[in-house]
Amino acid sequence: MKIKLLIFGILFTNQIIAQSYQKIHDKSILVDSHNDILMKAVDNGLVLDTDLKGKAHSDLARWKQGGLDVQLFSVYCDGDAKKPFAYANREMDSLDAVVARNPDKIVKVGNYAELLKAVKQNKIAAMFGVEGGHMIENDLNKLDAIYQRGARYLTLTHNIAPSWATSAADETTNLNLPHKGLTDFGRQVVQRMNQLGMMIDMSHAGEQTFWNVIKLTTKPIIASHSSVYNLVPHRRNLKDDQIKAIAKNKGVIQINFHPGFIDSSFDAKEMAFLEKYKVENDSLQKSGMHEYYALDYLYKKYEAEANIMRPPLSMVIDHIEYIINLVGVDYVGLGSDFDGISLTPQQLDDVTSYPLITKALVEKGYSKKDISKILGGNFLRVLKANEEK
Repeated sequence: MKIKLLIFGILFTNQIIAQSYQKIHDKSILVDSHNDILMKAVDNGLVLDTDLKGKAHSDLARWKQGGLDVQLFSVYCDGDAKKPFAYANREMDSLDAVVARNPDKIVKVGNYAELLKAVKQNKIAAMFGVEGGHMIENDLNKLDAIYQRGARYLTLTHNIAPSWATSAADETTNLNLPHKGLTDFGRQVVQRMNQLGMMIDMSHAGEQTFWNVIKLTTKPIIASHSSVYNLVPHRRNLKDDQIKAIAKNKGVIQINFHPGFIDSSFDAKEMAFLEKYKVENDSLQKSGMHEYYALDYLYKKYEAEANIMRPPLSMVIDHIEYIINLVGVDYVGLGSDFDGISLTPQQLDDVTSYPLITKALVEKGYSKKDISKILGGNFLRVLKANEEK
């Protein structure tokens, strides 16, 4: 009898937790500040309002299934690509076409008020985040142009940086840099973004660039898809002094789901995997397949091996909690990097998995108010603050 009562008690408790987290998830405004599906749409001909299961982490139906309310769509091409501004516009065109076909499901918004209106209408509110200052081609008019098309943040650098700001990759691997941080033109970019109300994104930026921006900006900044250096010492993650500086600036850090940024043991596992399949990987790339897509292909082909490498969901929560414990709950959110990463953490298989983050936070004992901040409220505060004149 006692065993039966114990089993009943466990099942009842689990049911209460399930009802609780799903209710909190549904009532919160869920923001993901970084998704790379537009790159796949342009490169591979994927259509976002079709079923892309098995082809991508994301599609329109699955965003709704996962309770997503606001998506910042990454606009990206390699830093050495020719005509990056034209490529950026092609990616924007691909989303605009989806929005035009699905006005009852997704709408492009330009500000905080329009975003709230879209959410109240049960539509996905869409904005762009341009990933890499190289895409404005050293032209402030092109910065204005991407803002007019709906870009609400610019990631100042990618790994291959523009001439006017150094990246984390530059500053850690290139011993012959002509400069570190922002140039005069880089400072003009930051000042113009402040004037426009366009969020400055420090993901990928080098430390000197970061501190130059902190000193110069008059608005709160973001890190759209970064994690914690003290947990995983990767150049793409933020050190404690940077996290504290973003909190002092009233900005927000959006945690990246990439295994290499949340699990300190992952890079060694990935290197061993690539060494094992080096001949096949080299052959794929020699045939013309981009290294990103070659890695996607290999992980899908050898799925059992890949799954063993995936870190647990709890490690994502560890990075969220680290920031909360260091600077408070007001400065952290979610920037998944879905469709820009080849592997995801366990359970976070695709965009339908967001509720599991809410469930984990409920089980950790966080309040409804604090969970809503993490899921999107903190990012929305920064968006609104950037709009203020």
